[in-house]
Amino acid sequence: MKRFSRLSLVLIVLMSVAFLGACASGSSSGPGTGGEGAYCPAPAGQAVMDYITKENPYQNWDLWPGKGKLYKGQHPHGSYLTTYVSPLAHGAIEDKAGEIPDTAFIVKENYTSRKVLAAVTVMYKKTGYNAAAGDWFWLKYTPDGKIEAEGKVAGCIGCHIAVKSNDWLFTGPTK
Repeated sequence: MKRFSRLSLVLIVLMSVAFLGACASGSSSGPGTGGEGAYCPAPAGQAVMDYITKENPYQNWDLWPGKGKLYKGQHPHGSYLTTYVSPLAHGAIEDKAGEIPDTAFIVKENYTSRKVLAAVTVMYKKTGYNAAAGDWFWLKYTPDGKIEAEGKVAGCIGCHIAVKSNDWLFTGPTK
């Protein structure tokens, strides 16, 4: 009976971690199983793009709390925006945790004034990646999957440094 209870407890903990949307701690590659708890992609453009489009499609995540689809945007992101947040990011935003946790994602669809998707921009929090810029990995790709910018993108960092005290985020308070 004790063995069954311990096994049950382990399964509950594992299911809870997967439900909360955490990537497996310390893992940086490997085939996913479709849930955000499957693994953490390496901070590299193609790995991140594959993860959020194939392994754990960002369109299945919640929208940024308090924001709907196609809200008014501004340069450089576009006239209209739709921002999705991974479960980890969503929880931190809702709880006003003060910062987005390691392995969380923010994915912004950038639309033209005619509401045509022009690009997708991604912020991926990866502890140890770039402490000088909040440990954010930045990615921009076109609707057809062409990567236009990735990594420690000077333009992203140069703009978002203005909100460094808000974990490098313009949209909504984290505290």
